[in-house]
Amino acid sequence: MKKYNFDQVISRRYTHSSKWDSAEDDAVLPMWLADMDFMTAPPVIEALVKRAQHGIFGYTKIPDAYYEAVIGWFGRRYGFEVQKSWVLYATGVVPALSAIIKALTVSGDKVIIQSPVYNCFYSCIHDNGCEVASNNLIYENEAYTVDFAGLEKIAADPKAKLLLLCNPHNPAGRVWTKEELERMGDICLRNEVIVISDEIHCDFVYTGYQHIPFASINSDFLYHSVTCTAPSKTFNIAGLQVSNTFVADSEMRARISKTFNTNKVCEANSFAVDGLIAAYNEGEDWLEQLLTYLYENYLFLKDFFDANLPQLKVLLLQATYLVWVDCSVLQQSSRTIADTLLKEGKLWLNEGMMYGTNGDHFMRINIACPRALLVEGLNRMKRV
Repeated sequence: MKKYNFDQVISRRYTHSSKWDSAEDDAVLPMWLADMDFMTAPPVIEALVKRAQHGIFGYTKIPDAYYEAVIGWFGRRYGFEVQKSWVLYATGVVPALSAIIKALTVSGDKVIIQSPVYNCFYSCIHDNGCEVASNNLIYENEAYTVDFAGLEKIAADPKAKLLLLCNPHNPAGRVWTKEELERMGDICLRNEVIVISDEIHCDFVYTGYQHIPFASINSDFLYHSVTCTAPSKTFNIAGLQVSNTFVADSEMRARISKTFNTNKVCEANSFAVDGLIAAYNEGEDWLEQLLTYLYENYLFLKDFFDANLPQLKVLLLQATYLVWVDCSVLQQSSRTIADTLLKEGKLWLNEGMMYGTNGDHFMRINIACPRALLVEGLNRMKRV
């Protein structure tokens, strides 16, 4: 087994990195945006170099090998037998989500979310003329659970058409159990609410937990849902702009496919095609070692907080590389905390308020970085 060096610090400044080059001050350490400070898997780099050496980058069709790689990945890792006809290419999960909402709703409809949740859910809903119906997660004993009674009530509204499910959940780091998914799915089925499951973080699930694709649970869920996936988080290739949407129901798939075309989010990137094939066919060993490193980062962070910042509560991380920290003891808004860390500590974190009002008093920390950068970030936080 090849050992990958995740301790290597690689400068990303002046590479047009949204994460690193958005700060006006080069002294700022960014631990906010959800991409990683690691090189992608070697097979992906090799595939992209080979593609670049060809020198011609014209319009690209998606080959059978692409679909075979996607089908193989989800079959091997999750026992989810995806069919080629279900797969729709898009330039990213967020563009796909926006187009899906456009395809399946009309202006004035309501889309259910479970706040605090990924901030782009809000913009995708509002940009399509829909209303947010928030089924706020229940926060007790430093953990989140679903408010099923609240979901029943919201889903019963005839205006409620979709549930945007974050599975695994960002920013809470929760892996939804089969029982939780079944209860959510049954409520949605009874009320004719379609589940749109954003599963972009599915590959970042840690030992002791299991990612269950919502659509894999039973045929009713399969044909009354849409699944959004991508290798972009997993292999740190967001800049290649590639995602896959699984839609088993043919009528719903036709509507979504038409909207993907109307919104112009389905033109394949030649690098993305070769990158995905290499990632899904040859990147599994790299990913397994990455998961070990990321969880060690989490344990290091938790120990650091316990020893140096015990008043702040680090939530259990079941999935993702995004740590959710309860700062309510400080009695300050997350925006104030974030501003203080940025100005005084030169540390850029995500304020919890951006994920919903019930995310205030929380901060989100991206730990997908070499250990040395994590240590530096934590020390900056301690000094502030």
